[in-house]
Amino acid sequence: MAEFKIALIPGDGIGPEIVSGAKVVLDAAAKKFGHSFNYTQVDMGGCAIDKYGVPLPEETIKTCMESDSVLLGAVGGPKWDSVPAEKRPETGLLGIRKALGLYANLRPSILKPQLAAASPLKSEKLVSGLDIMVVRELTGGIYFGKKQRAEDGSWASDEEKYSVEEIRRIGKIAFETAMLRKKRVVSVDKANVLESSRLWRFVMTELAKDYPEVTLSHMYVDNAAMQLAINPAQFDVIVTSNIFGDILSDLSSAIAGSIGMLPSSSLGENKRGMYEPIHGSAPDIAGLDIANPIATIISAAMMLRMSFGLIEEADAIEAAVDKVLDEGYRTADIMSEGMEKVGTKKMAELISERL
Repeated sequence: MAEFKIALIPGDGIGPEIVSGAKVVLDAAAKKFGHSFNYTQVDMGGCAIDKYGVPLPEETIKTCMESDSVLLGAVGGPKWDSVPAEKRPETGLLGIRKALGLYANLRPSILKPQLAAASPLKSEKLVSGLDIMVVRELTGGIYFGKKQRAEDGSWASDEEKYSVEEIRRIGKIAFETAMLRKKRVVSVDKANVLESSRLWRFVMTELAKDYPEVTLSHMYVDNAAMQLAINPAQFDVIVTSNIFGDILSDLSSAIAGSIGMLPSSSLGENKRGMYEPIHGSAPDIAGLDIANPIATIISAAMMLRMSFGLIEEADAIEAAVDKVLDEGYRTADIMSEGMEKVGTKKMAELISERL
């Protein structure tokens, strides 16, 4: 019997509903395989601003540091759009990544055969076997660079800055991920314009010498976006900077049919990670029991596999998701003709039962 401490951050909007759904599935897996998952729920994002006046309380950081991993729902919403930049809900997200040293974000985009009709790319040739892993640098670049704004509001600037070590460590994760897949890496940059991208390309090229089995190619970000839209199956592993990864991973997820289906993991030097769906807080549907919990449930499965080493348990959860989809159950975002529509709670219950 294995015991693990999990910090739960439900967050805002639909966050509490989808995290609750994932917890139902985790509890079913724990019961089936004889494990013990001990949860501690903490606040971050808009709900923390409402309670404590800050998006990331110190107690939340402390609890996450003392946990084996973190499962996050979603943060933010228009309610907090007018608060100062340093106190926005998203600042809490950046802060917890920095505090936990989570510099690598892995976002798989996999189009399940059951959901092929949900992809905006209707050509089966384009999306058949779609399986892309976006490896995004998470704690550097323009999001964390120096920010300035004129007192009179006439100009503003954000600094894009990367060190060799920051680029090298994210590149290493990308190459090692590729070694477990099809051994192809596309490094995305804007080296024709940005000095930081020229350094990025140089470091990736040098690093590739350590992985002779992996084929490295380079692509400008604008071309990468176009290629994802017209021929996504050409990609295996994409590695890129914080801002480019933020954009391209959302595009790759849309191609896969629904952002409600796709998980992500944020990792650092040790096994503790933070796992979350890639979608936002969707406050317009919060509390209506219609949000898709599958991305959060698969994120929990990633946590079991990547941080806890529970491979069989993770496989079982993913197989249960496939079984429920095979049986024709759908939440509203992936609904198609002839399927049976279910809500957030029911979808989580069905998956837990199939375990």
